Amino acid sequence: MIFTLLRSVLGTFVLALKGRRALALENLALRQQVALLKRSVKRPRVTRMDRLFWIAFAHYVDHWRAMLHALHPDTVVRWHREGFWRYWTRKSRRVGRPVIAGEFRALIRMMQAENLTWGAPRIHGELINLGFNLSEATVSKYMKKYRKPPSQRWRTFLVNHADSIAAVDFFTLPTVTFRVVYVFIVIEHSRRHIVHFNVTEHPSAQWTAQQLTEAFPFDSAPRYLIRDNDAIYGGMFLRRVKSLGIKDCPTAPRSPWQNPYAERVISSIRRECLDHVIVLNERHARRLLKEYVGYYHGARNHLSLNKDPPTLRATEPRYAGNIITFPVLGGLHHRYTRIAA
Repeated sequence: MIFTLLRSVLGTFVLALKGRRALALENLALRQQVALLKRSVKRPRVTRMDRLFWIAFAHYVDHWRAMLHALHPDTVVRWHREGFWRYWTRKSRRVGRPVIAGEFRALIRMMQAENLTWGAPRIHGELINLGFNLSEATVSKYMKKYRKPPSQRWRTFLVNHADSIAAVDFFTLPTVTFRVVYVFIVIEHSRRHIVHFNVTEHPSAQWTAQQLTEAFPFDSAPRYLIRDNDAIYGGMFLRRVKSLGIKDCPTAPRSPWQNPYAERVISSIRRECLDHVIVLNERHARRLLKEYVGYYHGARNHLSLNKDPPTLRATEPRYAGNIITFPVLGGLHHRYTRIAA
Protein backbone atom coordinates (compact mmCIF):
# COMPACT_ATOMS: atom_id res chain seq x y z
CA MET A 1 0.00 0.00 0.00
CA ILE A 2 2.85 2.40 0.81
CA PHE A 3 4.52 1.51 -2.51
CA THR A 4 1.32 2.35 -4.40
CA LEU A 5 1.04 5.69 -2.63
CA LEU A 6 4.66 6.56 -3.41
CA ARG A 7 4.17 5.66 -7.06
CA SER A 8 1.13 7.99 -7.24
CA VAL A 9 3.10 10.85 -5.74
CA LEU A 10 6.02 10.30 -8.12
CA GLY A 11 3.60 10.11 -11.07
CA THR A 12 2.10 13.46 -10.09
CA PHE A 13 5.58 14.98 -9.87
CA VAL A 14 6.45 13.69 -13.38
CA LEU A 15 3.23 15.12 -14.80
CA ALA A 16 4.10 18.49 -13.30
CA LEU A 17 7.35 18.45 -15.27
CA LYS A 18 5.59 17.60 -18.55
CA GLY A 19 3.75 20.06 -20.74
CA ARG A 20 0.21 21.25 -20.06
CA ARG A 21 -1.17 19.20 -23.00
CA ALA A 22 0.09 15.89 -21.57
CA LEU A 23 -1.22 16.87 -18.11
CA ALA A 24 -4.68 17.64 -19.52
CA LEU A 25 -4.83 14.29 -21.36
CA GLU A 26 -3.75 12.39 -18.25
CA ASN A 27 -6.36 14.24 -16.19
CA LEU A 28 -9.05 13.38 -18.74
CA ALA A 29 -8.11 9.71 -18.67
CA LEU A 30 -8.23 9.64 -14.86
CA ARG A 31 -11.66 11.32 -14.78
CA GLN A 32 -13.00 8.74 -17.25
CA GLN A 33 -11.72 5.90 -15.07
CA VAL A 34 -13.26 7.46 -11.95
CA ALA A 35 -16.61 7.76 -13.71
CA LEU A 36 -16.36 4.09 -14.73
CA LEU A 37 -15.62 3.07 -11.13
CA LYS A 38 -18.60 5.05 -9.82
CA ARG A 39 -20.93 3.16 -12.16
CA SER A 40 -19.49 -0.29 -11.35
CA VAL A 41 -18.59 0.01 -7.63
CA LYS A 42 -21.37 1.12 -5.28
CA ARG A 43 -19.11 1.88 -2.34
CA PRO A 44 -15.32 1.64 -2.76
CA ARG A 45 -13.27 0.16 0.07
CA VAL A 46 -10.98 2.72 1.66
CA THR A 47 -7.87 1.70 3.56
CA ARG A 48 -6.14 3.46 6.40
CA MET A 49 -3.39 4.73 4.10
CA ASP A 50 -6.02 6.23 1.78
CA ARG A 51 -7.49 8.14 4.69
CA LEU A 52 -4.11 9.47 5.80
CA PHE A 53 -3.32 10.55 2.22
CA TRP A 54 -6.52 12.54 1.76
CA ILE A 55 -6.28 14.13 5.20
CA ALA A 56 -2.74 15.33 4.37
CA PHE A 57 -3.81 16.34 0.86
CA ALA A 58 -6.69 18.42 2.19
CA HIS A 59 -4.32 20.11 4.62
CA TYR A 60 -1.71 21.20 2.07
CA VAL A 61 -3.76 21.72 -1.15
CA ASP A 62 -6.15 24.65 -1.33
CA HIS A 63 -8.57 23.48 -4.04
CA TRP A 64 -8.65 19.83 -2.97
CA ARG A 65 -12.46 19.62 -3.07
CA ALA A 66 -12.51 20.24 -6.84
CA MET A 67 -10.00 17.44 -7.37
CA LEU A 68 -11.91 14.86 -5.30
CA HIS A 69 -14.20 12.61 -7.33
CA ALA A 70 -14.15 9.11 -5.77
CA LEU A 71 -15.10 10.33 -2.27
CA HIS A 72 -17.41 12.93 -0.82
CA PRO A 73 -15.63 15.93 0.74
CA ASP A 74 -17.58 15.58 3.98
CA THR A 75 -16.14 12.08 4.35
CA VAL A 76 -12.62 13.48 4.40
CA VAL A 77 -13.65 16.09 6.98
CA ARG A 78 -15.20 13.37 9.13
CA TRP A 79 -11.98 11.32 8.91
CA HIS A 80 -10.01 14.33 10.06
CA ARG A 81 -12.27 14.85 13.09
CA GLU A 82 -12.07 11.17 14.03
CA GLY A 83 -8.30 11.31 13.78
CA PHE A 84 -8.26 14.42 15.99
CA TRP A 85 -10.43 12.63 18.60
CA ARG A 86 -8.30 9.47 18.56
CA TYR A 87 -5.09 11.49 18.82
CA TRP A 88 -6.14 13.38 21.94
CA THR A 89 -7.81 10.34 23.47
CA ARG A 90 -4.57 8.41 23.22
CA LYS A 91 -2.53 11.36 24.47
CA SER A 92 -4.71 11.95 27.55
CA ARG A 93 -5.15 8.27 28.45
CA ARG A 94 -3.02 8.45 31.60
CA VAL A 95 -4.67 11.60 32.94
CA GLY A 96 -7.09 11.13 35.89
CA ARG A 97 -7.42 8.73 38.81
CA PRO A 98 -4.95 5.80 38.56
CA VAL A 99 -6.37 2.34 37.91
CA ILE A 100 -6.24 0.00 40.91
CA ALA A 101 -5.20 -3.64 40.72
CA GLY A 102 -7.68 -6.28 39.65
CA GLU A 103 -7.58 -8.05 43.03
CA PHE A 104 -8.75 -4.86 44.77
CA ARG A 105 -11.65 -4.45 42.34
CA ALA A 106 -12.65 -8.08 42.87
CA LEU A 107 -12.47 -7.61 46.67
CA ILE A 108 -14.70 -4.52 46.53
CA ARG A 109 -17.35 -6.30 44.48
CA MET A 110 -17.16 -9.41 46.65
CA MET A 111 -17.82 -7.33 49.76
CA GLN A 112 -20.70 -5.58 47.99
CA ALA A 113 -22.27 -8.90 46.91
CA GLU A 114 -21.90 -10.52 50.34
CA ASN A 115 -23.22 -7.52 52.32
CA LEU A 116 -26.37 -6.17 50.73
CA THR A 117 -26.77 -3.22 53.12
CA TRP A 118 -23.19 -1.96 52.76
CA GLY A 119 -22.46 1.15 50.74
CA ALA A 120 -19.17 2.72 49.72
CA PRO A 121 -18.42 4.17 53.22
CA ARG A 122 -18.79 0.79 54.95
CA ILE A 123 -16.71 -1.05 52.34
CA HIS A 124 -14.09 1.71 52.43
CA GLY A 125 -13.85 1.43 56.22
CA GLU A 126 -13.47 -2.34 56.03
CA LEU A 127 -10.69 -2.02 53.44
CA ILE A 128 -8.86 0.48 55.66
CA ASN A 129 -9.03 -2.01 58.54
CA LEU A 130 -7.54 -4.62 56.20
CA GLY A 131 -4.58 -2.37 55.38
CA PHE A 132 -5.61 -1.01 51.96
CA ASN A 133 -4.90 2.66 51.26
CA LEU A 134 -7.78 3.61 48.96
CA SER A 135 -10.12 6.58 48.85
CA GLU A 136 -13.88 6.29 49.26
CA ALA A 137 -14.36 7.75 45.78
CA THR A 138 -12.29 4.90 44.32
CA VAL A 139 -14.40 2.33 46.15
CA SER A 140 -17.59 3.95 44.87
CA LYS A 141 -16.21 3.99 41.31
CA TYR A 142 -15.66 0.23 41.19
CA MET A 143 -18.85 -0.84 42.95
CA LYS A 144 -21.42 -2.51 40.74
CA LYS A 145 -24.40 -0.30 39.86
CA TYR A 146 -27.86 -1.88 40.24
CA ARG A 147 -31.06 -0.69 38.62
CA LYS A 148 -32.94 -1.65 41.77
CA PRO A 149 -31.74 -2.50 45.29
CA PRO A 150 -30.38 -6.07 45.48
CA SER A 151 -32.18 -8.62 47.62
CA GLN A 152 -30.90 -11.47 49.74
CA ARG A 153 -30.66 -14.95 48.26
CA TRP A 154 -32.98 -17.79 49.19
CA ARG A 155 -30.06 -19.62 50.80
CA THR A 156 -29.45 -16.68 53.15
CA PHE A 157 -33.14 -16.48 54.00
CA LEU A 158 -33.36 -20.20 54.79
CA VAL A 159 -30.16 -20.21 56.85
CA ASN A 160 -31.54 -17.40 59.03
CA HIS A 161 -34.66 -19.46 59.74
CA ALA A 162 -33.06 -22.92 59.88
CA ASP A 163 -32.86 -23.00 63.68
CA SER A 164 -36.67 -22.65 63.80
CA ILE A 165 -37.38 -25.57 61.47
CA ALA A 166 -37.50 -29.30 62.19
CA ALA A 167 -38.54 -32.23 60.03
CA VAL A 168 -39.92 -35.70 60.70
CA ASP A 169 -40.18 -38.80 58.58
CA PHE A 170 -40.57 -42.59 58.70
CA PHE A 171 -38.57 -45.28 56.93
CA THR A 172 -38.79 -49.07 57.07
CA LEU A 173 -36.33 -51.89 57.77
CA PRO A 174 -36.69 -55.61 56.99
CA THR A 175 -35.53 -57.95 59.77
CA VAL A 176 -33.87 -61.34 59.46
CA THR A 177 -37.29 -63.00 59.78
CA PHE A 178 -38.73 -60.77 57.01
CA ARG A 179 -40.74 -58.69 59.43
CA VAL A 180 -40.83 -54.95 58.91
CA VAL A 181 -39.94 -52.41 61.57
CA TYR A 182 -40.57 -48.67 61.31
CA VAL A 183 -38.05 -46.01 62.22
CA PHE A 184 -39.27 -42.53 63.16
CA ILE A 185 -36.70 -39.78 62.96
CA VAL A 186 -36.71 -36.09 63.93
CA ILE A 187 -34.02 -33.76 62.58
CA GLU A 188 -33.48 -30.03 63.07
CA HIS A 189 -32.28 -28.00 60.11
CA SER A 190 -29.66 -25.62 61.52
CA ARG A 191 -26.89 -28.16 62.31
CA ARG A 192 -28.56 -31.34 60.96
CA HIS A 193 -28.88 -32.77 64.47
CA ILE A 194 -30.90 -35.95 64.78
CA VAL A 195 -32.99 -34.75 67.71
CA HIS A 196 -34.80 -38.03 68.31
CA PHE A 197 -35.38 -41.46 66.79
CA ASN A 198 -37.23 -44.59 67.77
CA VAL A 199 -38.14 -47.98 66.32
CA THR A 200 -41.42 -49.90 66.47
CA GLU A 201 -43.21 -52.69 64.66
CA HIS A 202 -46.67 -51.16 65.14
CA PRO A 203 -46.67 -47.39 64.61
CA SER A 204 -49.78 -45.41 65.47
CA ALA A 205 -50.82 -41.77 65.68
CA GLN A 206 -50.64 -41.94 69.49
CA TRP A 207 -47.13 -43.45 69.42
CA THR A 208 -45.98 -40.85 66.89
CA ALA A 209 -47.38 -37.99 68.95
CA GLN A 210 -45.53 -39.33 72.02
CA GLN A 211 -42.26 -39.38 70.07
CA LEU A 212 -42.74 -35.71 69.21
CA THR A 213 -43.18 -34.89 72.90
CA GLU A 214 -39.99 -36.77 73.78
CA ALA A 215 -38.09 -34.99 71.01
CA PHE A 216 -38.95 -31.46 72.25
CA PRO A 217 -39.20 -31.29 76.04
CA PHE A 218 -39.14 -28.13 78.18
CA ASP A 219 -40.21 -25.54 75.59
CA SER A 220 -37.55 -26.59 73.07
CA ALA A 221 -40.02 -27.05 70.20
CA PRO A 222 -39.22 -25.38 66.89
CA ARG A 223 -41.46 -22.86 65.16
CA TYR A 224 -42.16 -25.00 62.07
CA LEU A 225 -42.41 -28.74 61.46
CA ILE A 226 -42.09 -30.26 57.99
CA ARG A 227 -43.69 -33.64 57.31
CA ASP A 228 -45.24 -35.61 54.46
CA ASN A 229 -48.91 -36.54 54.04
CA ASP A 230 -48.74 -40.03 55.54
CA ALA A 231 -51.96 -41.14 57.23
CA ILE A 232 -50.00 -41.82 60.44
CA TYR A 233 -50.00 -38.08 61.09
CA GLY A 234 -53.66 -38.13 62.14
CA GLY A 235 -55.77 -35.99 64.40
CA MET A 236 -53.97 -36.93 67.62
CA PHE A 237 -50.59 -36.07 66.12
CA LEU A 238 -51.85 -32.72 64.80
CA ARG A 239 -53.34 -31.83 68.18
CA ARG A 240 -50.00 -32.59 69.84
CA VAL A 241 -48.21 -30.40 67.31
CA LYS A 242 -50.60 -27.55 68.04
CA SER A 243 -50.27 -27.97 71.80
CA LEU A 244 -46.47 -27.62 71.52
CA GLY A 245 -46.88 -24.30 69.68
CA ILE A 246 -45.53 -25.69 66.40
CA LYS A 247 -46.85 -24.65 63.01
CA ASP A 248 -47.58 -27.72 60.89
CA CYS A 249 -46.12 -27.56 57.36
CA PRO A 250 -47.10 -30.63 55.31
CA THR A 251 -45.41 -31.10 51.94
CA ALA A 252 -47.26 -31.47 48.66
CA PRO A 253 -48.33 -35.01 47.71
CA ARG A 254 -45.56 -37.10 46.13
CA SER A 255 -42.96 -34.40 46.70
CA PRO A 256 -40.16 -35.83 48.87
CA TRP A 257 -37.82 -33.09 47.62
CA GLN A 258 -39.78 -30.65 49.80
CA ASN A 259 -38.42 -32.42 52.90
CA PRO A 260 -34.77 -32.67 51.78
CA TYR A 261 -32.94 -32.76 55.13
CA ALA A 262 -34.95 -35.71 56.45
CA GLU A 263 -34.61 -37.57 53.14
CA ARG A 264 -30.88 -36.90 53.09
CA VAL A 265 -30.22 -38.17 56.61
CA ILE A 266 -32.29 -41.30 55.93
CA SER A 267 -30.23 -41.89 52.80
CA SER A 268 -27.01 -41.52 54.83
CA ILE A 269 -28.25 -43.97 57.48
CA ARG A 270 -29.08 -46.56 54.84
CA ARG A 271 -25.93 -46.10 52.76
CA GLU A 272 -23.46 -45.95 55.64
CA CYS A 273 -25.04 -48.34 58.13
CA LEU A 274 -28.14 -50.36 57.40
CA ASP A 275 -27.16 -51.50 53.89
CA HIS A 276 -24.20 -53.36 55.44
CA VAL A 277 -25.98 -55.25 58.24
CA ILE A 278 -28.90 -57.62 58.74
CA VAL A 279 -31.28 -56.32 61.38
CA LEU A 280 -32.29 -59.09 63.79
CA ASN A 281 -35.18 -57.38 65.55
CA GLU A 282 -36.46 -54.09 66.88
CA ARG A 283 -33.96 -54.03 69.75
CA HIS A 284 -31.03 -54.70 67.43
CA ALA A 285 -32.12 -51.92 65.07
CA ARG A 286 -32.33 -49.47 67.96
CA ARG A 287 -28.80 -50.37 69.13
CA LEU A 288 -27.32 -49.96 65.63
CA LEU A 289 -29.00 -46.63 65.10
CA LYS A 290 -27.91 -45.34 68.51
CA GLU A 291 -24.26 -46.11 67.73
CA TYR A 292 -24.49 -44.60 64.25
CA VAL A 293 -26.20 -41.44 65.52
CA GLY A 294 -23.38 -40.94 68.03
CA TYR A 295 -20.84 -41.26 65.21
CA TYR A 296 -22.98 -39.02 62.98
CA HIS A 297 -23.07 -36.23 65.55
CA GLY A 298 -19.50 -36.30 66.84
CA ALA A 299 -17.18 -37.57 64.11
CA ARG A 300 -18.76 -37.73 60.65
CA ASN A 301 -17.80 -34.81 58.41
CA HIS A 302 -20.64 -32.97 56.67
CA LEU A 303 -19.89 -31.15 53.42
CA SER A 304 -22.78 -28.74 54.03
CA LEU A 305 -21.30 -27.80 57.44
CA ASN A 306 -17.83 -26.93 56.10
CA LYS A 307 -16.69 -30.51 56.77
CA ASP A 308 -17.54 -30.33 60.48
CA PRO A 309 -19.85 -32.74 62.32
CA PRO A 310 -23.17 -31.42 63.69
CA THR A 311 -21.55 -31.18 67.13
CA LEU A 312 -18.64 -28.80 66.61
CA ARG A 313 -15.33 -30.62 66.80
CA ALA A 314 -12.20 -28.76 67.87
CA THR A 315 -9.14 -28.97 65.62
CA GLU A 316 -6.40 -30.98 67.30
CA PRO A 317 -2.85 -29.64 66.77
CA ARG A 318 -0.09 -31.97 65.65
CA TYR A 319 1.77 -31.63 68.95
CA ALA A 320 -1.27 -32.87 70.92
CA GLY A 321 -0.12 -36.48 70.68
CA ASN A 322 -0.28 -39.58 68.56
CA ILE A 323 -3.24 -40.44 66.37
CA ILE A 324 -5.35 -43.35 67.55
CA THR A 325 -8.43 -44.86 65.97
CA PHE A 326 -11.70 -46.09 67.47
CA PRO A 327 -13.85 -48.50 65.45
CA VAL A 328 -17.52 -47.66 65.02
CA LEU A 329 -20.20 -50.27 64.21
CA GLY A 330 -17.71 -53.10 64.47
CA GLY A 331 -15.20 -51.40 62.16
CA LEU A 332 -17.66 -50.26 59.50
CA HIS A 333 -16.48 -46.72 60.28
CA HIS A 334 -13.66 -45.30 62.39
CA ARG A 335 -13.18 -42.23 64.54
CA TYR A 336 -9.73 -40.63 64.85
CA THR A 337 -8.28 -38.49 67.62
CA ARG A 338 -4.98 -37.52 69.22
CA ILE A 339 -3.90 -38.67 72.68
CA ALA A 340 -0.75 -37.59 74.45
CA ALA A 341 1.75 -40.39 74.86
